[in-house]
Amino acid sequence: MTTRKTKSYYDILGVDKGATDKDIRQAFRRLARRYHPDLNPDDKEAESKFKEINEANEVLSDAESRKKYDKYGDDWRRADEYEAHYGGRERARTHTWTSDGDYDPDPFAGFEDLFRRSQRRRNETASRPQRLELDIEVTLEEAYLGSKRTVTITQGGRDRRIEVDIPPGVDNGSVVKVRPSTNQDLRLRMIVEPHPYFQRLGNDLFLDVPVPLDDAALGAEVEIGTITGKGQLKIPAGSRNGQRIRLKGKGMPKLGSPDKKGDLFVVVRPIMPEPIGDEERKVFERLRAIRMGKG
Repeated sequence: MTTRKTKSYYDILGVDKGATDKDIRQAFRRLARRYHPDLNPDDKEAESKFKEINEANEVLSDAESRKKYDKYGDDWRRADEYEAHYGGRERARTHTWTSDGDYDPDPFAGFEDLFRRSQRRRNETASRPQRLELDIEVTLEEAYLGSKRTVTITQGGRDRRIEVDIPPGVDNGSVVKVRPSTNQDLRLRMIVEPHPYFQRLGNDLFLDVPVPLDDAALGAEVEIGTITGKGQLKIPAGSRNGQRIRLKGKGMPKLGSPDKKGDLFVVVRPIMPEPIGDEERKVFERLRAIRMGKG
């Protein structure tokens, strides 16, 4: 078994080994907001850090993989192999005593018992479900509403098509587990496609909304797009560039609890009129004079 030379998954997320599932989720969301590639464009270090954080979260947020990681560390992916070979225990050496009292390892002692254990492990391995893994691409809208996918698996030399339900709230790296038969274990890893308008962090959504400069200054009601359609939004007077307006409960549903949703943050982006006409120029000149105390 190898020794991990880099940080453990717990260290990467900044939690201790006894952290609860809630602690892990909160740590991942906090770090994801800091290092997400969408918020750090062209930053290779942040991109690498985000991948590291995402990998740690995928392992520690799944009870089965976390148990294997706690036991085998970096070799957790080979846990099934170790369990099948050693029966979940370290190999035991069998020894005997010779007639004159000297200690002598006997390689044949306990052979019959060893054979029975080996045979039992082979039978357990043969009956263990075959694990299949597939990557599934979904749109952000499908991740919000839930979706269905038809996948093809091979069983007994024949192709079999099955329909799979993708629950609302899945995110990049989410795994949907399906048992198409007693001897097959299907795991679908979700890949959520980038959206042209919305950015996602956890269950929260962010949307840049261009607003005419006069509307940002004086306030206005504008039409915006949400993940489920269009809506009206009141822009407060004096809104600055980058100012966020929070729409509670308009974000993504929580995986496993679709009635609970994150928030939508509308980011105000004032825009200049283009081109500026003579009348508009006069207005801006008047505004500058007022701000300089010459009005």
